Amino acid sequence: MTDFSFSGLSPDTILDALEKQGIFLQSGLLALNSYENRVYQFVAEDGQRYVAKFYRPGRWTDTQIAEEHSFAKELIDNDIPIAAPIAIAGETLHHHQVDNTDYRFALFPSVGGRQFENDNLDQLEWMGRFIGRIHRVAQAKPFAHRPSIDVASYLDEPRAILSQSTLLPEHLKTAFFAILDPVINTTKAAYTTQSTLRLHGDCHPGNILWRDGPTFVDLDDCRMGPAIQDLWMMLSGDRQQQLLQLDTLIEAYEEFHSFDNAELALIEPLRAMRMVHYMAWLSKRWQDPAFPRAFPWFAEDKYWEGQILALKEQLSALNEAPLKLGF
Repeated sequence: MTDFSFSGLSPDTILDALEKQGIFLQSGLLALNSYENRVYQFVAEDGQRYVAKFYRPGRWTDTQIAEEHSFAKELIDNDIPIAAPIAIAGETLHHHQVDNTDYRFALFPSVGGRQFENDNLDQLEWMGRFIGRIHRVAQAKPFAHRPSIDVASYLDEPRAILSQSTLLPEHLKTAFFAILDPVINTTKAAYTTQSTLRLHGDCHPGNILWRDGPTFVDLDDCRMGPAIQDLWMMLSGDRQQQLLQLDTLIEAYEEFHSFDNAELALIEPLRAMRMVHYMAWLSKRWQDPAFPRAFPWFAEDKYWEGQILALKEQLSALNEAPLKLGF
């Protein structure tokens, strides 16, 4: 039986898992901000700082995790700064059994830096170049086992989860689905992809550390999808600001990889998909005690009232003309 809640992953279990791989701690374990997995920073006996990531049981297969690790190695081999898993005895994915649960984990170097400033045009130019370099490597071959960004997993399945959720207040359900369904239908009509490639998948400012340039972290959501997925989450501010940011990003991106301008029409559909998927993700993970502690507002009327308004605004955005380069 899978231990969905990580209840068996005690500090002693973590230490046992690491020590079986020859990793002995000099410091305590510092839990980092991660909810899908469990991630800990520590200093080992060699004086180096590391991060151990324990994968959520049942989420990915070993083969899918191996593709994540292989992709990270390809990027490192092409001098792209990314936190890639460290091989121990030739393996990057390790197993530790607790009762009937197989906890799988990987060891990474700890990388420091401040958060990327997505309103800084100089940093955006850097980001455009590096994402272009990532995609130049990524286009060499597709993932064979990782999923794709598609309407089934980002709209249909989340809608089914939300329809069964007890966290959505009963008196708001009619209003919520009255706007959610048009958003889903409009997004489905607009989300047409001609080409896909391997992506970071979750390339938002929180997954980029800045110190004399960017370092990318967390390929846990890497998957197949359109190139714009790794770019649109860099945009912020009003439409005019986003146009300037987009021009900066794409001009730098195209120094290393060509960009199909038709993908600009996917920005708002992808944003809508992320919104719907996020609500369903929180609902699906609610049985993990970490989620009610971290997101107590999710079960409150105010949150769902805010989502109804946000979905109305997103439907309006879906019906606007897409952003265009060279504004």
